[in-house]
Order: sequence, then structure tokens, then C-alpha cells
Amino acid sequence: MYTRFSSSNVREALTDTPVVFIMGPRQTGKTTLIHSLIQDNKPEDWEYITLDDQAQLEIAKADPVGFIRHLPDKRIALDEVQRLPELFVSIKQSVDENRKPGRFLLTGSANALLLPKLSDSLAGRMESIRLPTLSECEINNTEPTFLNKLLVQEELSTQDIRVRDHLLSRMVKGCFPEPLQRASEKRSTVWYQQYINTLIQRDIKDLTRIDHPEVMTKLLKLTAFYAGKLINMSELGNKLSLDRLTIKKYMGLLEQLFLVEQLPAWHSNEYKRLIKTPKMHLIDTGMMCAIRGLNRDKLVKQPEDFGLLLESFVYNELRKQSVWQDEPLSFYHYRDKDKNEVDIIIENAIGDCFAIEVKASASLSSKDFNGLKRFKSIAGERFKMGVLLYDGDRTSSFGDNLFAVPMGALWS
Repeated sequence: MYTRFSSSNVREALTDTPVVFIMGPRQTGKTTLIHSLIQDNKPEDWEYITLDDQAQLEIAKADPVGFIRHLPDKRIALDEVQRLPELFVSIKQSVDENRKPGRFLLTGSANALLLPKLSDSLAGRMESIRLPTLSECEINNTEPTFLNKLLVQEELSTQDIRVRDHLLSRMVKGCFPEPLQRASEKRSTVWYQQYINTLIQRDIKDLTRIDHPEVMTKLLKLTAFYAGKLINMSELGNKLSLDRLTIKKYMGLLEQLFLVEQLPAWHSNEYKRLIKTPKMHLIDTGMMCAIRGLNRDKLVKQPEDFGLLLESFVYNELRKQSVWQDEPLSFYHYRDKDKNEVDIIIENAIGDCFAIEVKASASLSSKDFNGLKRFKSIAGERFKMGVLLYDGDRTSSFGDNLFAVPMGALWS
């Protein structure tokens, strides 16, 4: 079993917060995590209920208020709560009567906080914690230090160099626990194909009524070809014969299921020549490869595809590591009308900016830093550090606070 670094966040939240909500995609290990937490924390004090149990779901549907009110006088672990969002209001009523910390530990495979009215119903009573797919640090059981060092502008270095072969395998197998443990890339791909079909058919129905449920699978598959690129909603809609408003709604549902993320464009009030269109990233490269029919051999022969997958991989790894940071971090991409761009901009709470560019090859040239240099000039004093992650073997300085860093530093 993999060690989940988010478990410490959950344990800490249970000590002072009435409701703790672990949310993330299906099959990332939420149920495994809560069973582990229960076993480590007086299991006799807990009652575990899953709404994946159809009988329990029907009982709760019939009387949500009575279901919560008649729960045993224990700490309650309620799994897959997004299947019945009405329970959130009943949980609020129960918590208002008894605000004892750690009363409810919830999990959800959809971001129920985005559902109408639910974001306010438990305000001040609940802490939400993301459990994404496994990070490279968790897979390797190594302490995540990249973001810590970046944010205090320490030197970034690693002994893991020339990691292209490792990354090729990781791209195809992805970061979900189950396919990682399968014997071959082929068997991992089969898992992802089954996962996509089952999830769309099942979980979308729990969230909302939609006019074209069969389109959701097609849309998810289509997004795999747009990952790492600027989003064009009209173009997506045209390919599926849907209008802009409908495609925007459907994209929102994919985001709510933690399958797709939009990376907004960084902006500045002082500089007007900035592109404001967000980028799109899928949450897992294994899913992208399964959808697009990519395997290791094809990625070797198609370096452009590998480069786009690598950008998504790095973005996802940084987003995962940000969950464990004490300070909130915001993520953006940078692009201006002169076509200068930076793959990832990280901004802390006081507006300090850290820029990261991803390069798949081992060679370097000064022009690789053009985007970082342009962003540095636009951000001014807010710019603190720029990093070009590449498949090389040493950390090198390319000017004031600009560095080329081996890709392995991201997780080692």
C-alpha cells in the first residue's frame, strides 16, 4: 500500500473540525485511506457507511434527515457522499446541534462543493482535502521537497538524472494505484478504458440530468487531444455538434469529477498584451495515453506527443505537492500576443511568482529561456525564480534567478 502524504492533513483536520471531506477521482484510494485512519484511531469509535451500497443509498434517499439523525453515537465515516448531495444539509443540522471535532469523515468522487447551495451549507463547519492520483513522491516513498525549495529560492538539484526512460513508462501507466500494479502497459490501458466508461455512465447520473449522456464519454476522449493546449470551447462544441453554453456545462461536469482541470492564464493590470485563454490538462497521463492509443513505442517515435504529456505530468505533480503546502498556491500559465509562453506559473498568497518551463530533451540553448525572461520582465519585483526542467544531468544558472534543473528534482 502506498503512503499518502495527505493523511496527515486529514488527521490534523479531525482534531478541530466537525466535518472533514476527502475528495478526488474514483479509485485514487479514498476508501483505503479512511479505513487506515479508522484502524489507527480507535476503530470501535467509528461507524463506516458507503453510499455505493445500494441498500444504504435507498434508505438515505427516503429520509435524508432521519438517516443522519438516527446514526449511532459514534464518529461517522460516510463514503461516496456525492451520490446523495441532500445529506449535506442534514449533516449541517446535526453539526449545529453538536460541533464536536471529527464527527463526520466524508469522501466524494465529485466536487460536491460546486453543487448549488452546498458550498455555503457547511461553511465554517467543514474542511475539504484533495486526494489526487498518486504523486511521484508517494510512488517512490520520497519526501516532497521541490516546492519547499522553490518557494524559498533554494538550489534545486538531484541525483536522478536522464530520466526519460522512467518517464516514458510513467506516462503510459499513469498514477492511479491499480494500473500501476499491473504487469504490463497493455493491462494498464485496459483498466483505464474500463474506468472511463464506467465512471461516465455512473457518476454523471449522480450529479445532474443531462440531455446527451453519451456525449460525455466523447468529450472526455476529445479533451485528451487538447491537453496542454489553449481551450477553444467553440471548436470543441463544433466537433460534437453542441453549442457553446452546453459544451461549457459539460466541461464543468468533467472538472467536477476531477477528470479535467483548466489552468487559467496569468494576468497583469499593467501589461495588456497577454492571452487570457486558459489551458486544459487531464489529471492523469495514463488516461490520456489509453484514450489516444499511445504506448511507450509510439511516444518514442512521436516526441511532440511526449512533450505535451510531459507538461501535463509536471503540472499534475506540482498540483499534488501543493496540497501538502501550508500556504495556498495558485497556478497559471503565461502567454502573450508575441507568442512568448511559460508552461506553469505558481503564485503564493502575497503575489510572489515562480515560473516553470518544461522541456523534454537533454540539450539546452539560450532561446529556451525566452519565455521565462519575458515573464520575468513583465512580473517585475513579483518574479522570484524561473526554472527550466529538462532531461539533463546538472543544475545550471542562466542569469539572475534563472536555472536549468534536471527533471528528477521534481520528486527526489
